[in-house]
Amino acid sequence: MRNRSKDFAIVALAYVAGAVVGWLVYRALTPGHSSILAFAAADAAATVVVFAASVFCNNSSVYDPYWSVAPMVIAPAIALSPESAGAPALRRIVVTALVLAWGARLTWNWARGWNGLGHEDFRYVDLRRTTGRAYWLVSFLGLHFMPTVCVFLGCLSLFPALAAGTRPLSWVDAAAFVVTAGAIALETRADDELRVFRRTNDVPGRILDTGVWAYCRHPNYLGEITFWWGLFLFALAADPGVRYPLIGPAWITCLFVFISIPLMDRRSVARRPGYADHMTRVPALFPRLPRKAKG
Repeated sequence: MRNRSKDFAIVALAYVAGAVVGWLVYRALTPGHSSILAFAAADAAATVVVFAASVFCNNSSVYDPYWSVAPMVIAPAIALSPESAGAPALRRIVVTALVLAWGARLTWNWARGWNGLGHEDFRYVDLRRTTGRAYWLVSFLGLHFMPTVCVFLGCLSLFPALAAGTRPLSWVDAAAFVVTAGAIALETRADDELRVFRRTNDVPGRILDTGVWAYCRHPNYLGEITFWWGLFLFALAADPGVRYPLIGPAWITCLFVFISIPLMDRRSVARRPGYADHMTRVPALFPRLPRKAKG
């Protein structure tokens, strides 16, 4: 049996090394390049370091927490950058706090369910089987670099929200806070209910269809998607004319709708006899309004 604490230490060391390399790249590029370009290059460099750790450990799941860890570094770095001097302090504090709360919760949810380096995500295992010798190239492009690009596109909203936007706080900020905080709350509840179900369920093939899972098949994904749209609302609050951050939540929405959800549904249909019928009754993502009883 592997030493889980040792495995955590290895992964943590990889991320610290990635953060250091990313910081060095960022410092090398500023102020000669735009902040967005410098942050993107630093993010890519950190991803390469984590990928090297994945290869060293022969486990692509080393990258799994990157999705939530990277924004927890990017948001404070933008908020404390010289470009943020003109942005309202309260907006910077609120947005950064929300990103940290989201990232810390998601990282903790990964950590408490992680079984160590002896376990690898089933999707990666399947990919190894189908790609053979090309696995690590596919892993770098599809399992490491592509998610990094997705997350960075989502983080584009942070640049106007934390630095470029100088407009005072308004009702749009309030709406953005409600959406973003609500998304974190939904994702938290969905993950907690799923964790309890997995721990207590003793019926093979049983489907979780209670709590928030009664309203849609993937409430955790709904919370994740809504979080990124909430950050975009903060970008609009800071600069109503900004449009480029829209690519982030739009891209992430497409990722979940066209890749993650179909993949998880196919797996559930194969493993749970009643899941195909469950799919006809419960929508995938957007909750269906309760139907009025006849009579």
